[in-house]
Amino acid sequence: MKNIVIIGASGHGSVVLDCIEKEGKYNVLGFVDSFKEKGTKQNGYEILGTENDLLYLMEMFNIYGGIVAIGDNWTRKSVVDRISEIVPNFNFITSIHPSAIIGKDVQIGMGTIIMPGAIVNANSEVRGFCILNTNASLGHDGVMDDFSSMASGVRAGGNFHLGKYSVVCMGVIIIENVRIKEQTVIGAGSLVIKDVGGYVVAYGSPALIVRKRKAGDKYLSGNRNKTSVLPLMANTITDCPARLQEPYR
Repeated sequence: MKNIVIIGASGHGSVVLDCIEKEGKYNVLGFVDSFKEKGTKQNGYEILGTENDLLYLMEMFNIYGGIVAIGDNWTRKSVVDRISEIVPNFNFITSIHPSAIIGKDVQIGMGTIIMPGAIVNANSEVRGFCILNTNASLGHDGVMDDFSSMASGVRAGGNFHLGKYSVVCMGVIIIENVRIKEQTVIGAGSLVIKDVGGYVVAYGSPALIVRKRKAGDKYLSGNRNKTSVLPLMANTITDCPARLQEPYR
């Protein structure tokens, strides 16, 4: 099997590791993480260094490529861009847990992770660097655009379109023929019955826009008290809070 690394040694990285091990297509050598000490271990695997060490690591250990295991969509995009600068033509792998159900004529892009129990129905497209989390379901003819994510337990009807960098948090239900545009967050437990524009946070049953947001605004509950301007190795997308700050005024 080809040797790979997992970039990001957070809780999300542990779940990605499990998917890769269960799939059995690649040999995981260890983690790459800029915020954990080299030589320490995560789930029995060593932290091999940071992304700045990738060229050396690839030559030393005959590494084929890897996967970016970072829950926050914008941070994941930033790390992918950084790795592409350091190692042009880096092989970003895709991993699909064996318990996931993939329908007929489905397309799945590079760098995407599909978690245990997830369902991608017929004629759908999950583009690059997406996360379809545990027991989430994408209806027939659906589209998840690049760097978008659906958290655990999301149920999306047919002909759903999720825009770039947008996230649907835990337990959301989306009826058929809905479009959510780019950079939008749908709060946990919401019911979405109509289109939602870009660069907003929407929440409730039915979901209503509660505030605006900017590209890169944090949304994972593990980030709410973070003040560092450094990129964050975010927790799993399942950490989306149910109530997302105060309504926009």
